[in-house]
Amino acid sequence: MKTEETIGKLLRQRGLTLGAVESATGGLVAHLITNVPGSSDYFQGSVVAYSNEVKVKVAGVGAAALEKYGAVSPQVAEAMAAGGRRTLGVDICLADTGIAGPGGETPGKPVGLFYLGLAHAGGVTSRKLELNGAREENKLAAAQAALDWLKEYVTGLPD
Repeated sequence: MKTEETIGKLLRQRGLTLGAVESATGGLVAHLITNVPGSSDYFQGSVVAYSNEVKVKVAGVGAAALEKYGAVSPQVAEAMAAGGRRTLGVDICLADTGIAGPGGETPGKPVGLFYLGLAHAGGVTSRKLELNGAREENKLAAAQAALDWLKEYVTGLPD
């Protein structure tokens, strides 16, 4: 069973809803989730917040956080997840931000650096990924890592 199918089964069993706010993956997380028949039972929607303007206006990221930490940071990944949870009205929200490549690196932030955010009733956390593939490989690897983390989180919840 694919990760996204397992996630769907677990979310359905627990009566939880899911949303996503994606930057570097460009909607790939939502694409994978909605490939599962019946995903409308638990998946409410997603926002592709590619620009900083959309991160602020739609995803609820504070402009000060973007200025201080940059878009590719754990703080912004967490703010995207928390803001997405509010905006989409979901129990759980996944978020990602990163540098897919081949360009875009800055000092201290190389190509392949991603941060994932996960917001839920218990709070919000982030994870760092360091990938080394080509652009499409990095995007897919980040989306898969986000789904793996979500599966890990939902698996640990009580039935």
